[in-house]
Amino acid sequence: MDEEQNQSDMSKKNEDNDAVLDADIEKKKDEKISEEKPLDEVVLELEDKLARSFAEMENQRRRFEKEKEEAFEYGGFAFAKEALNLIDNLERSKQTLLNDEELKNSVTLKKTLEHFDIINKDLITVFEKNNIKPIESLNKKLNPNYHQAMIEIEDDQKEPGTIIQEIQKGFTIKDRLLRPSLVGVSKKSANKDKKAEENKENLAKK
Repeated sequence: MDEEQNQSDMSKKNEDNDAVLDADIEKKKDEKISEEKPLDEVVLELEDKLARSFAEMENQRRRFEKEKEEAFEYGGFAFAKEALNLIDNLERSKQTLLNDEELKNSVTLKKTLEHFDIINKDLITVFEKNNIKPIESLNKKLNPNYHQAMIEIEDDQKEPGTIIQEIQKGFTIKDRLLRPSLVGVSKKSANKDKKAEENKENLAKK
């Protein structure tokens, strides 16, 4: 009898345990469901991620196109710098001939210089067709972005910092500096400054 009672109690206890376990499982399911985001919210998040991905891909494409365009535009940058040596050599040869006492005022020199000028103009034309342009310098104010001052020359007729001599012509390629112009700029004469100072002193004494 006692044994049957014990078995009955154990059976009941097992049933109670099963009921508690089932309740826990159901509770966890409910908690999990409540933790899961609504479908609409999940869809919105996915759409946002896709939009961001497409935007990043588009930005990368634009960067690539820009880099490709710049590579095409400036690909001849090094070649253009080397090509400027042609103009430099031409100018040096011209100056050498001009300084030759035996050739001065000769017909040969005159014709040779005319040919030099034609070649120089042709080179400049070719450069300009490829967006390589000379920098304007003479009688301009010194611009550090395009000019490099090599010497200062006393000249009271010009504003200080005015370019009055071009030692080597500079060039740009599109919006990029190919090389700066090497120039000489004006400055006030020392004698004039000294005289002005003396005048001030004389006026002060009076």
